[in-house]
Amino acid sequence: MTTEAEDILTIAHDWARAGEQVALATVTETWGSSPRPAGSQMAVTVSGRMAGSVSGGCIEGAVAEAALRSIETGAPQLLDFGVTNERAWEVGLACGGKVKVFVEPVQ
Repeated sequence: MTTEAEDILTIAHDWARAGEQVALATVTETWGSSPRPAGSQMAVTVSGRMAGSVSGGCIEGAVAEAALRSIETGAPQLLDFGVTNERAWEVGLACGGKVKVFVEPVQ
């Protein structure tokens, strides 16, 4: 039996082997009300493919944008969305929680 995280890693690996530029986003920390637990992952490609979820939809767009920047620059990022962060409301994280997401390009 494979876990959801293993499935996302396999998908990201397969996309990279097929020549896609890929980034992987992983929830590293949550606090309060959060739609996805730590360890949840999402893979994003330059061509627009996405697999997995880091928030059930509310911050996926912002994380996908960051993933594309990480692919472009080669630099990882630690994203912080929470109730005190104006960006959290902008992207739809109005659940009252906090989520940290680590984004890294897949080599």
